[in-house]
Amino acid sequence: MIISIINHTNGKLSDEEVQHALRAINCQIKQDFEPYWSLGATLRLEGKAGAKPKPQELSDMRGEAVIYLWDNVNVANALGYHDRNNRGIPFGFVFTELSKDLGESWTVTLSHEALELVADPEVNLLVAGPHPANPKLDVFHWYEMCDAVQAETYKIDEIDVSNFVLPLYFTGSEEVGGRNDFLGRIHDGKTLRSFSVNPGGYIGFFNPQTGEHETFSRKGDTQAEERMKIKFRAKSARRAIRYRRFGVKTAAAKKTAA
Repeated sequence: MIISIINHTNGKLSDEEVQHALRAINCQIKQDFEPYWSLGATLRLEGKAGAKPKPQELSDMRGEAVIYLWDNVNVANALGYHDRNNRGIPFGFVFTELSKDLGESWTVTLSHEALELVADPEVNLLVAGPHPANPKLDVFHWYEMCDAVQAETYKIDEIDVSNFVLPLYFTGSEEVGGRNDFLGRIHDGKTLRSFSVNPGGYIGFFNPQTGEHETFSRKGDTQAEERMKIKFRAKSARRAIRYRRFGVKTAAAKKTAA
């Protein structure tokens, strides 16, 4: 898969800065992500870095998916731009202002979006598993690569990138010696469990009992709560668009208690 990157940050990010980040994230996909998931992609900078988004030309998007680097958080305008130019193409947005609000580098958000676009381009995959607060209840978890560990980062060539979960995470099989996320950091004396979250992370799922998509984070995890509020300003857009086609409610503001 070729993922086209289009720089619409009003000059706040130079193409040179973007190329430096793409080199690191392409390395992450090839050397860290693909060996576990057998899913690969290449990010490639396309188009022009003009002062403001203009009607897109054919040469601006040559890949099979697209991620836009956007300077503000006007989600409606951003989605409108995508619909005018690349309707039907899998997409993601990296809002640099949101990254500032989160106190993290925009490269972490780009890494996050890229890995999740590779794994679930159409945002239509769900995995059956236990409800995080009520293991006796089965729900359908979002097939998201980074949400559960999104507060954790590491460096490639001095570029910050996001931690991500591994296939065992979605199986519920706590194998001896098994690993559920790439970094394997220890919290409260243990590493990440299947269908659970690390500090600062959250997960989403469809709850058949309520007929809604819900979110979950650790009890009292104010960092995760804040990240959820900020990221849903942008992230829910892609998922909400997908589910609106089928009349399914997305409860972005509905938080399940731990």
